Amino acid sequence: MSGGVDSAVAAARAAEAGHDVTGIHLALSRNPKSYRTGARGCCTIEDSNDARRAADVIGIPFYVWDMSDRFHADVVEDFVQEYAAGRTPNPCLRCNEKIKFAAVLERALALGFDAVATGHYAQLRRGVDGLMELHRAVDGGKDQSYVLGVLTQEQLRHSLFPLGDTPKPEVRAEASRRGLQVAEKPDSHDICFISDGDTGGWLADKLDDVNRGGEIVDSAGEVLGEHEGSWRFTIGQRKGLRIGRPAPDGRPRYVLDIEPVSGTVTVGSREELAVSGLECVHPLWCGTAPSAALECTVQLRAHGEEHRAVVLPAQEGFSVALRDQAAGIAPGQACVVYEGSRVVGSGTISRTSRAGVPA
Repeated sequence: MSGGVDSAVAAARAAEAGHDVTGIHLALSRNPKSYRTGARGCCTIEDSNDARRAADVIGIPFYVWDMSDRFHADVVEDFVQEYAAGRTPNPCLRCNEKIKFAAVLERALALGFDAVATGHYAQLRRGVDGLMELHRAVDGGKDQSYVLGVLTQEQLRHSLFPLGDTPKPEVRAEASRRGLQVAEKPDSHDICFISDGDTGGWLADKLDDVNRGGEIVDSAGEVLGEHEGSWRFTIGQRKGLRIGRPAPDGRPRYVLDIEPVSGTVTVGSREELAVSGLECVHPLWCGTAPSAALECTVQLRAHGEEHRAVVLPAQEGFSVALRDQAAGIAPGQACVVYEGSRVVGSGTISRTSRAGVPA
């Protein structure tokens, strides 16, 4: 129970369905103010109090579990290391993979519970082969199956997503009917451990002992300017480049590549961002891994569109040939594979190939 409306209604539905429910709030920082202040749906003392009040209204036991050390090691440090290496990670996927459906689930099973229920917008169905399938939520605008694409079959078997069949406005209305004070609490959208939303500034504090300053160049290698840290950039970024002179055609420039060793940041036109292929590592399959080429769709951002694609399994991951080109895709992002509404699995993008440019 994060302290938001979704997890509160999920807990209420689970209890109403007859399950023996215990509410758990995760303390992800020994010093909550170092991560976020204000009621933003994660990490703060205010959120813990909101979750406790919701548990009281539902009539279930409530506990706070200290996961701060594990969260710092598996999510925060991973985030810093990925940016230092010139990649763009998704901490929400890492939190689901390492914390909510690993550390929390392990402790829950050890205590005799059967499953972890969350307020994620996704659906579970039993497949014809008897395996649990993860599907998109009914509310496409709130669907969170992308950030759950890291879950394995064993984890899905011990998960519940009570909100997957309900549009978000109905969830808020239900919370109000149930007397839950979080009914109108705003959703949290930013990275939970960066309190002011300034990712570059936050990373600078963590990487101040690493010299990552370097040159900003165009795709032909001409030096356009300098920067103070490559971690301040991500592929596809347009604003905040601080280049003194405009492009010859007057059009905006975008970050095309980040070379972490030299610190060189390459910029170019929007057309140069087009990506036609991906290489992915660290595959995680929700069920049986594909054994041959798979006609499917892939999603490359948490709220991004689907792209038609062909996935080719490989020994240590998979490659993706995009039938619909994508733009601004960075190594470190997750590629989640779908067959219709079903999540097949995911991988971490290690390399991209631009349209018309060999990998």
